[in-house]
Amino acid sequence: MWHDGARVYDLAQPMRRGMPQSPNHPPFRMLLERRHGDVVRTDGGSAANELIVTGGHVGTHVDALAHVSHDGLLYGGADPATLTTNDGFSELGIDAFEPYVGRCVLLDVARVHNTPVLPAGYEVTAADLEAAAKNVEIREGDVVLVGTGWSRLWHEPDRFIGLTGGVPGPGVEAAGWLTEKRPRAVGGETIAFEQIAPGRGHATLPVHRIMLVESGVNIIETMRLHELLDAQVGEFLLILNPLSIVGATGAPVRPLAILPGERS
Repeated sequence: MWHDGARVYDLAQPMRRGMPQSPNHPPFRMLLERRHGDVVRTDGGSAANELIVTGGHVGTHVDALAHVSHDGLLYGGADPATLTTNDGFSELGIDAFEPYVGRCVLLDVARVHNTPVLPAGYEVTAADLEAAAKNVEIREGDVVLVGTGWSRLWHEPDRFIGLTGGVPGPGVEAAGWLTEKRPRAVGGETIAFEQIAPGRGHATLPVHRIMLVESGVNIIETMRLHELLDAQVGEFLLILNPLSIVGATGAPVRPLAILPGERS
């Protein structure tokens, strides 16, 4: 959509019942709690409202640093037992994420391989990222996104979550390449910012460990990137502001990509 001469891309997948999601998290549900006519005011007015129940890692969302531990410890060597309260995490929760308005780089790995969608279960390598970054500079503090084309499959739930064939994504080597760039956050189109090998499911998630536990880099997942990939956009202004849910390990987000330009 256009706004004041700028092109704005909505990078969030629509949230609805039955949408693709990780089996590790509670599903999204929405129902109308009150329908028009259930309660009618004396002046004839009526209002409808809904009840929404969702996990924090469903749909397009940001992972907080409290989301993953390794060998019993969180980022910075924090003991999760000392941070866990009845209201969630007292530190490292998604409410600690400062809203981001800044430069974002999109690395189109699918285009490197001359395909709109990377094969299921494909491991994105450091060489892939290097090739995708050939004509763009990555600066410290940027948000870096990895384009696999996988958001094109959003309406094929079983294929999208990789039930049998797996899901493309960065492996350990690529994660190391990314952390060397010292990004503010990283993200992609799949439900886990990882290579999910065929038949493996979410048995191990080493890239989450590298990003969240070892490097303190937040992860954005289930992004809608195919329109940017089609437009061959390599860098843009990103607005990233997840819901500030106190103590939560993640929260939904509606990222916006803004590109300068004029209506043609």
